[in-house]
Amino acid sequence: MDLSTILGIGAAFGLMLMAILQGGPLSIFVNIPSIMIVFGGTAGNTLVNYPFSDVFDAFNVAKKTIMYKEQSVNDLIVQLMEFANKARKEGILALQGAMDTIQDEFLIKAMQMAVDGQEPETLRNMLDTEIEYIQQRHEKGANIFLSIGAYAPAMGMVGTLIGLVQMLQTMDDPATIGPAMAVALLTTFYGAVIANVFAIPMAGKLKMRSEAELLTKTLIIEGMQSILSGENPRIMEQKLHAFIAPKLRESTFKR
Repeated sequence: MDLSTILGIGAAFGLMLMAILQGGPLSIFVNIPSIMIVFGGTAGNTLVNYPFSDVFDAFNVAKKTIMYKEQSVNDLIVQLMEFANKARKEGILALQGAMDTIQDEFLIKAMQMAVDGQEPETLRNMLDTEIEYIQQRHEKGANIFLSIGAYAPAMGMVGTLIGLVQMLQTMDDPATIGPAMAVALLTTFYGAVIANVFAIPMAGKLKMRSEAELLTKTLIIEGMQSILSGENPRIMEQKLHAFIAPKLRESTFKR
């Protein structure tokens, strides 16, 4: 579970809620017309821009981001080195039995291709194509949240204009000024909160998670190609260490 996302969203909404309660009851920030304008308008605009299936998939990706468990790159390198040593000693078919201990579906697929006798370049090309489509799906999800971050403030401005028009048309009746001003101000507030506390930060997190996942998958491809090529384990380890910062590198060989 990604605690930083949960803590970040919780802290943002929690501190805002505390500030609101310091100045009065929470009910004064609840306005049904404003909610309808901002939430309904944002949802409608998003569905105009993207198919429903894409929007649904984007929220599923966001849910997976919150439940994301980061994989240690060093642990993955150690695992690949173990597979390399096993393949050199017992042959590439010996990796078939090791697949039962793996949870990463991409690594399982790469190992299955290796066991099935795929050439190193063929394995790389096929898995590179899969990575390319994974990247496209991730980018689409992030772009949907960026679009929500753009539409929400815009709908807030629309609501503000609606509230101002209503207020100006009923200036002779003081009782109507308050509700109209509430619509005008709260729509801007709702739009700003949706965009800056939820949508735009979530898009940033999706991009970051995508980059980390693609790095891991690229490392797997590099490692499996080295194993299929029968590369010296020390050289293979040096190639894999190029994917991480020097201070994080841990050699599996005793010096």
